[in-house]
Amino acid sequence: MFAVIKTGGKQYRVEENNIIKIEKLDSIEGDSVAFDHVLMIGDSQKSTIGSPVIAGAKVEALILKQMRDRKVIVFKKKRRQNYRRKKGHRQHLTVVKITKIIAG
Repeated sequence: MFAVIKTGGKQYRVEENNIIKIEKLDSIEGDSVAFDHVLMIGDSQKSTIGSPVIAGAKVEALILKQMRDRKVIVFKKKRRQNYRRKKGHRQHLTVVKITKIIAG
């Protein structure tokens, strides 16, 4: 069974025991978290699509780690103008393990 959830402005296709990296959640390691914005639930036989979400459905997960992603370099240049700007960015992430998918 799989589900499509929405968190942090992005959509993720998850299954039980999946480990995924999502946008940072304000919780500590070892906490349990539930995602209520379930857009779709399905398996090999049938699927249920919400409009926009499935009522009563949720996905439970366990927070494994708070971390930062690799550095992304943003470099801007305009030739022959002596214009160069270099910046770096590291995104905060949360690593979660999907424990249970509950269909509504």
